[in-house]
Amino acid sequence: MSFEYHRICNALYQEARFLDDRQWDEWLACYTEDLTYWMPAWDDDDKLTEDPQSQISLMYYPDRGGLEDRVFRIKTERSSASMPEPRTNHNVTNVEVLAERDNEVDVRYNFNTLSHRYKITDQYFGTIYVTLRKVDDRLLISDKKIALKNDYIRQVLDVYHV
Repeated sequence: MSFEYHRICNALYQEARFLDDRQWDEWLACYTEDLTYWMPAWDDDDKLTEDPQSQISLMYYPDRGGLEDRVFRIKTERSSASMPEPRTNHNVTNVEVLAERDNEVDVRYNFNTLSHRYKITDQYFGTIYVTLRKVDDRLLISDKKIALKNDYIRQVLDVYHV
């Protein structure tokens, strides 16, 4: 199967838009049930950690259930770290197809997120590696690894920051 580049980009843009518009259920629907969502930390040698089971991660959800719990807390105002919710603007750039398989494609892209809360605008940027899987007529994210380049930040990170 050959993946159309514009469909790949549209899937990535749509996921970013759902975060910006706080459409949490639609955002969750961008992911497969067996998703792995991981943001490794930088180690002392300026390399990303390699094992979320035994090394420090900035975020790690081994399946979509972790994201569903996070969204539940945001939507029901049970997350004091998310109140008030920040206004965000996600930018997706440099989308590059790395590999294609039968029903999956590996993609690398850069991101820049602006987040405004308490009259302060923060910026987060880095590189994201995703595997998109064809499910019915959609491309869903089955694996997401986020390499945050500015990891010295003044607050706790959340899913809407990246």
